Amino acid sequence: MAFLTKSKIDGDGTGHYPDERYPVRDNIYTAERIGPPAGHADVSSRIREAPPLVKKLAPGEREYLEAALRRKIDLRLLPMVVIIYIMNYLDRNNIAAARLAGLEDDLHLTGTQFSTAVSILFVGYLLMQIPSNIVLNKIEAAYFPGCLFYLSSWYTRKELGLRTAILFSGSLISGAFSGLIAAGITDGMDGVKNLRAWRWLFILEGVVTVIIAFGAYFILPDFPRTTTWLTEEERQLAAWRLEEDIGEDDWVDSGEQTLLHGLKLAVMDIKTWILMVMLFCIVASASVTNFFPTVVATLKYNNIQSLLLTAPPYVLAVITSFANAWHADRTGERYFHITLPFWVAVAAFILAAATTATGPRYVAMMLMVPGVYTGYVVGLAWISNTIPRPPAKRAAALAAINAVSNTSSIYASYMYPPSDGPRYVLAMAVNCGTALIAVISATVLRVILRNLNRRLDAGKYVSGAVGSREGVPGAAEKGFRFLL
Repeated sequence: MAFLTKSKIDGDGTGHYPDERYPVRDNIYTAERIGPPAGHADVSSRIREAPPLVKKLAPGEREYLEAALRRKIDLRLLPMVVIIYIMNYLDRNNIAAARLAGLEDDLHLTGTQFSTAVSILFVGYLLMQIPSNIVLNKIEAAYFPGCLFYLSSWYTRKELGLRTAILFSGSLISGAFSGLIAAGITDGMDGVKNLRAWRWLFILEGVVTVIIAFGAYFILPDFPRTTTWLTEEERQLAAWRLEEDIGEDDWVDSGEQTLLHGLKLAVMDIKTWILMVMLFCIVASASVTNFFPTVVATLKYNNIQSLLLTAPPYVLAVITSFANAWHADRTGERYFHITLPFWVAVAAFILAAATTATGPRYVAMMLMVPGVYTGYVVGLAWISNTIPRPPAKRAAALAAINAVSNTSSIYASYMYPPSDGPRYVLAMAVNCGTALIAVISATVLRVILRNLNRRLDAGKYVSGAVGSREGVPGAAEKGFRFLL
């Protein structure tokens, strides 16, 4: 560890802060520093220059090459991660469809035994999320948080909202098609080879997932600096544009991405805890989707019709999620794109609990899924926007937030017993409450980020950010600011 002495121009460019020392590794300031050394004032990093192949590009030429690079990355990454997520979500949630296909009867489940089976499903899935996200190349127990970290290593903050929506569309598409697939299997394969339809549901979907996973190994790249299917110019541009966006290099070697260090930084950041509360409440409100076929069955149609009726709400959610995320990226705004859809969800929960009429209840079901998930995908992108660097901290925060948020699936499975149908008043009331807490949490986070941006405007040091006069030239010109 070495120390360099630097001076810093203050925020308005009129004066200088006292000379100070920052720790430096290999002439690059450590991305994981938490604040200035004890007893010293804030100072800046030295301004780093673009790599040679990027530096020589004219502005128009760079804009053209960056657009082409972005398309190339999109075509290579997004189709496969979405397909895998579709299968991931199908495999995790087909137990709800299996319930209507005879699982409870065949296994002689009574009382809360089915709910307990659903709860147990999530325990192992949740426990390994933090270590799997930190040691991404060695363990992958939790696909979704790993993908969030993966995408944030390829895309800038303003590109993440739409890409996160594209990723999460996998779950929404699977929600739409799971009912159709389950209906087809239940209607056409019940009794084939002396197996009930719910067994074929698990077998067929599991086999397809394994086959796709083998293909993904040869298609998905690692990270911008280590990808062989990009040219050297493209690799330099892919890494540099991320550095410009944040003001720090996203690439650190494995020795700097330690589990404990990244987790420690995430735990010490109040923003992590606020995001955790917000995402927990969002997922808790969305727990209705784990039992959506059961809720739709309260409309008193037969099992096949009930499974088919689960598809339209998810199709609508795909459309609204894409539109909302696209607009959030275009405007750079996050708060209202997250909170406004939740007021729709609250209205839907209230309507579902207030009436037993078929028409209004299905309208409520049509609005529940879009109401929750439209804001959720932007909320997921807000994590990486708010905790961008260093990578180990971002990975730990993503995994911890996702793990804690999904714990709601453990208790939520007990909120939808058949005896509470058709209105499920308790479940809908809890969903309303958690949705409102999510809105409050988002409001608190917005106030904090706005205050941090004011500190950056004043040229003051902010942990996890690069001030207006720090970092690389792009950050110096535009100034790093948290997205509100």
